[in-house]
Amino acid sequence: MTTALKSAGRVFSGAQPSGNMHLGNYLGAFRNWARLQDEYESIYCVVDMHAITVWQNPAELQNQIREAAAAYMASGVDPSRSILYNQSKVAGHAELAWIFNCVARLGWLNRMTQFKDKAGKNREKASVGLYIYPNLMAADILLYKATHVPVGADQKQHLELTRDIAQKFNNDYGTDLFPMTEPLIMGEGARVMSLRDGSKKMSKSEPSDMTRINLNDDADTLANKIRKARTDAEPLPGNSGALESRPEATNLVGIYAALMDQDRDSVCAEFEGRGFGDFKKALTEVVVTKLAPITGEMARLQKDPAYIDSVLKDGAERASALAEPILAEIKRAVGYI
Repeated sequence: MTTALKSAGRVFSGAQPSGNMHLGNYLGAFRNWARLQDEYESIYCVVDMHAITVWQNPAELQNQIREAAAAYMASGVDPSRSILYNQSKVAGHAELAWIFNCVARLGWLNRMTQFKDKAGKNREKASVGLYIYPNLMAADILLYKATHVPVGADQKQHLELTRDIAQKFNNDYGTDLFPMTEPLIMGEGARVMSLRDGSKKMSKSEPSDMTRINLNDDADTLANKIRKARTDAEPLPGNSGALESRPEATNLVGIYAALMDQDRDSVCAEFEGRGFGDFKKALTEVVVTKLAPITGEMARLQKDPAYIDSVLKDGAERASALAEPILAEIKRAVGYI
């Protein structure tokens, strides 16, 4: 079923199915998506088209799509209250992305810092898809006229590009078809860093599994990763401002705060003067307690791939029904029909 647009607006978001769904995905995205369902009409996408901007093993991709969908649902995304599907099943994403390729300017894409980060020294060997994927991201959002997108600080630039594309399209074609989509910046946990380097975001692409807390890690693995997480020799201060030059300490305090729905200052006040030996024990208990139900539900769902496939199929049908009249409006504006 497709629900009417809720008064707060329409939310779109998605994550790549590249395996190793982790704590950063949960705290920065999945948990917030579940909370937004009550207020917004919510569309959550497994962005498998984005995934292949870097090579994916075809034999593994289908299971990775199912794992991502299981992670969404285990984190609280309810397919009966939201639309949950995988991107490649709705052709409108690709159609609108091409139109936006012809609207966006090279100068805009040249300013995208994430391409520089992801391509690194191999810029000339990067896929064209990796370079233009912000245009696909804009298409993902605007195909549904989404009014809001929950984003981390590192994604704000892409949402600004989405707004630029929407405005240029509206101006070029003399229409007010696209909204100026607004960011929803979520609170503590919106940016979870590597357990081994507090200056780097926790990432599924890091070679070492010890850099991240995976949503399918068991309790012993979680305890071991937290015990070995990099910290410093100083005790915890009484306020978070004193953590400014201590990135690893800031990260662990932030994880604790996010999982407990507290702010960093209150965590610092609670553990003031204590070392990280004590703090890591408390953090381990919190992480294991909070993630155990998610890990268990993910495992249960992944044992029933036919169910996950049925959820994604139903979601794709609902997403297509929502997108088709909007895509027709866009084609009419461009002059295709």
